[in-house]
Amino acid sequence: MIHQNVKVLEENYLSDKASINALHNEKRRIKYINTWADKRSIKLVDARSEVKIVRLKAMDETATVSVVQSLKLSYDYLNKIVPIQSFGIGTRHFMTLKKLNGEWMISREWYLDPLDENPDTIAETQDGAAPSVPNPKSISNGKRYKRQQAIAYADKYAGTAWGAGNNRRYNPDYKDYTGRGGDCTNFASQVVGDKRGGGLPMTSQWRYNKQSGGTQYWVRTDSFKHFLVNSGYGKQVFKGGYEQIVKPTKEDPNGAIARLQPGDLIGYIIHGNDIDHFSVLVGYDEYGYPLVNSHTTDRYRVPFDLGWDRNTKYVLVHIKD
Repeated sequence: MIHQNVKVLEENYLSDKASINALHNEKRRIKYINTWADKRSIKLVDARSEVKIVRLKAMDETATVSVVQSLKLSYDYLNKIVPIQSFGIGTRHFMTLKKLNGEWMISREWYLDPLDENPDTIAETQDGAAPSVPNPKSISNGKRYKRQQAIAYADKYAGTAWGAGNNRRYNPDYKDYTGRGGDCTNFASQVVGDKRGGGLPMTSQWRYNKQSGGTQYWVRTDSFKHFLVNSGYGKQVFKGGYEQIVKPTKEDPNGAIARLQPGDLIGYIIHGNDIDHFSVLVGYDEYGYPLVNSHTTDRYRVPFDLGWDRNTKYVLVHIKD
């Protein structure tokens, strides 16, 4: 990941089509994250993983394995005097292994991974620098929305990502919708609505029940966004591509992204007008790069645009205090 020595990977894969495709994905994610770093004027300096085997079924020549990788990535700014920064990513891997000459080799692999993107379509700005937003000196709880608590909740329950609390597990009081379309909106709803989080009161439309789970406004991206705006709980403050939301203007000297506060939400649109993913803005790194937490692609204090491209539209949603 750091030194981009892909040769050391090749000895772990077979020569059939499925295995070669799995190897190609690994090579592409290495190229993607290093290309992204180049376009943000940062350099990856360290990568450390912890791997937990969740399921293992082994026979004489074949094995199926489910593992969780908690990855810590550290980076340094090339042109700024800023301490080394770190963020966490959690990835679920599902692999088929086959034995060849007494060694286990990767035959097939499928995973939820936020880095498996096309490195040639990464968005960039003319100055080639990472966005920088002034870091608020303090974050206060409002009368209705407990912003500090929301951020603490997002950090505690960020899932399998390095850095997350709760032994890197989701809140067991809620169902995991990862296998049913994704858990990102369920997590965002928890952050703003759980009493230990932001504490916004549930309604007849937007609510969670332990037996039946969440309503469509609780778990579905567009329904959730429409509820926030129509209920008065939130406000859409901007929508645009990466360059549009980070570009300084007279109205927004630090870019439209600076309209958000920690505890607010970012929606991501891949195609069309429907939101595909939600993340929670939890703060900024030492330089001012906005950082987010999310589920499904589990992330802990990750730069908000990592894993997205120049075609992505960002929907910035402010939660009213």
